[in-house]
Amino acid sequence: MPGAKTVRVPRHVAIVMDGNGRWAKARHRPRSFGHNAGRKAVREVVEACLREGVRVLTLFAFSSENWHRPEDEVGALMSLFLRALDKEVDELHGHGVRLRFIGDLAAFDEPLRQRMRAAMTHTAGNDALHMNVAVSYGGRWDIVQATRQAAAAVARGELRAEEIDEARLGQWMSLAELPSLDLFIRTGGERRISNFLLWQVAYAELYFTDTLWPDFDQACLREAIEDYARRERRYGRTSAQVITVP
Repeated sequence: MPGAKTVRVPRHVAIVMDGNGRWAKARHRPRSFGHNAGRKAVREVVEACLREGVRVLTLFAFSSENWHRPEDEVGALMSLFLRALDKEVDELHGHGVRLRFIGDLAAFDEPLRQRMRAAMTHTAGNDALHMNVAVSYGGRWDIVQATRQAAAAVARGELRAEEIDEARLGQWMSLAELPSLDLFIRTGGERRISNFLLWQVAYAELYFTDTLWPDFDQACLREAIEDYARRERRYGRTSAQVITVP
C-alpha cells in the first residue's frame, strides 16, 4: 500500500490468550461464552499474521494447569475445541496455514487426538504460516520431556553426559525446528509468563496489554508489532556492539 509504514516484523509470535472469562462475566454470561468469543480473535490474529509476514504463530490454548479448572468448564473447552477443529481446519488449509499441536497430547481422549492428528496431516504441506496450538502444555513439562530424551540418548550410548549443552538439549524442545521466539504477547492485563515456553522465551521481547482476548483484533496485533520494532535487541551485548539488520 503506497505510503504505508514499514516496520521490522517478528518471525515468531507467541500469545497467551487471556481474558475470556472476565469478558464473559462483564456481559453476565458463562465463561464458555467468552471462550467461544475468543475464536473470532484467533481468526483475526491469523489473518493479521498472514498479512504482516509473520512466519510462526504459537497460541497458548490450554495449559497443563487448566485441567484443575471446574469440570464443566473443562468439558465446555473440550467441546469447543472439537467444534473448532471441525469448522476451522479447512479454512486454515485454504490460507496455506500449517497447523500443529504441542503439549502432552496423551492427556486427551483418543477421538480428540485422532482429530488433532488428522488436522496436522491435512495441513502438513502448507508454509504460509506455521500455527502451533499449545494444549495440555507447560514450559516445565517441555524442559522435562527434553531432559528425558537426552537421558535416554545417554543410556543408549548415543551421547555422553558431558556433551549435553544448550544446543543439544534444545533440539528436543517443542518448536526446535522453527525460528526462535521473537515476540511474546499476553492479553488480559496480567504481567506474567504462566509456564508458557519457558525455554523459548529466553530472548523474546515481552508485550503485555490490558485488552481482553475476545477484543484483541488485527489493529491490536499491529500495535504490538510496532512496539516490537522500536526495541533494540542486544542479546547480552552493548548498544555499540549491536548490528542493525533491516
